[in-house]
Amino acid sequence: MKTKIILAVLSFTILTGCQDFLNIRPEATVPSTGMDYTKAENIFLPISAAYASMRNDNVHGFQYIGAFEITSDNADKGSTPGDNPPMNEMDLFTFTSINGLINDLWVGNFDIVSSANNAIYQMPKFESALLNANDKAYTRQCTGEAKVIRAYAYFNLARLFGKVPVIDKILTSDQLAAKTQESTDSIYRFAEKDLLEAINVLPASYSSQWAGRITKYTAMAIKAKVHMYHASFANPVANWDSVASLTDRIMASGKYDLLPDFRSEFSIDNKNSKESLFEIESSSLGKSNGDQTYLTYAYVQGPRGNSPGNMQGWGFCTPSNNLLNFFTTRGETVRAAATFLYRGTKTPEGDSIKTICSNPVYNGKVYTPSAFNTWSYNGYGFDQDVHIIRYSDVLLMFAEAKVRGSLKGNTSGFTALSAVNKVRERVKLTDLNSLTLQNIWDERRAEFALEEDRFFDLVRTGQAATVLAGNGFKANKNEVFPIPNSQIQLNTNLVQNTGY
Repeated sequence: MKTKIILAVLSFTILTGCQDFLNIRPEATVPSTGMDYTKAENIFLPISAAYASMRNDNVHGFQYIGAFEITSDNADKGSTPGDNPPMNEMDLFTFTSINGLINDLWVGNFDIVSSANNAIYQMPKFESALLNANDKAYTRQCTGEAKVIRAYAYFNLARLFGKVPVIDKILTSDQLAAKTQESTDSIYRFAEKDLLEAINVLPASYSSQWAGRITKYTAMAIKAKVHMYHASFANPVANWDSVASLTDRIMASGKYDLLPDFRSEFSIDNKNSKESLFEIESSSLGKSNGDQTYLTYAYVQGPRGNSPGNMQGWGFCTPSNNLLNFFTTRGETVRAAATFLYRGTKTPEGDSIKTICSNPVYNGKVYTPSAFNTWSYNGYGFDQDVHIIRYSDVLLMFAEAKVRGSLKGNTSGFTALSAVNKVRERVKLTDLNSLTLQNIWDERRAEFALEEDRFFDLVRTGQAATVLAGNGFKANKNEVFPIPNSQIQLNTNLVQNTGY
């Protein structure tokens, strides 16, 4: 299951540095790589670096679970009460513009933008230097991949901060310092344009050796999700029509389906399964030491205080009582068994979660059997990918678009009701006879619990102020995070978000 996307990174780490926003290397300077643009085998190297930038812990590690899940009603901070005050601020909505985790998210996502911009800059150089028509076409395909990666970063930045600068090319430091913020509406439009252009050049699939690489269906799924959020800001009819059309095309393709067993989707053996449209690849490459081609996403959520050493982590992002009660009320058993990892129990794979663990329950979706945890220091979960978009998300986005009135997307044979019931049937729940938006939102919560979907789902659907009022959420403020103070010092044109 180890892919060339990970392996190629090892030969191109020069392009993967992460620094402060105004000092990010590719935006301010063109790296001196000694790149030979006449060699077709070099084409993928800048794209590989862009993929690697998504594996930065600032983007899909500790900070990610804080902003995208611990802020929601699904999760508590976890660990021990005094551990990591900045994360506690996330949990209680007491964070300010000096919270370091929030700054990390800004820097990490702009590093993705930076790496994608560098790749987009490099591709025309290859196309001009190469003579073979297939090689030239491949550079345009790779440009599409880079544009999807850039669009994904801006989707995250728009949700996190609302208004950010849009940087679509390499700039000098002075040019960067002069950039002003674009509206959320403009950022979504920029991402949608990138994704549309990518859809037109990306292939429908790759051979197994490139498993996990971005396809046109990946781009469609991300574009559908961007439109789903964009509907809150501008022209909801057009945006919901786009959601319905794009998801319908994915469903009609026949390339994706739900795995029969819900829990198996989160197994190391099922990386990049037929259910997966987009994962952030993480791997120890089967080694005990060496280059870091892994994320600590699962490790920071692993059972705290467990033994042996390769079966423990930091214990953050623990399921809340609210989520546990939600599952109980719904009669959830299949998804509950996969989502909750209780102390004092043994997994089907034979790993014990000891009673001495600090927290009563952990995220079962990142559980990694001990046989995979072979890194020289602990190594829990280093082979666990981050699931960004699964096929069930496509089904539920389609259903929501239809219930919201879209008449588009009618080739797959699905209705809103049948799409939702397909998700429910997999986890042994009875079919619904009718459908409301709340039914769909509840299904999303149960299906994607602890997968970093809940907080921004509450924001986009207008539920956050009510649902999170007891958590400290303040309306007209906490829908977005503050622009980091350190970034305002670097670029005095940045304007702070309301309330911060």
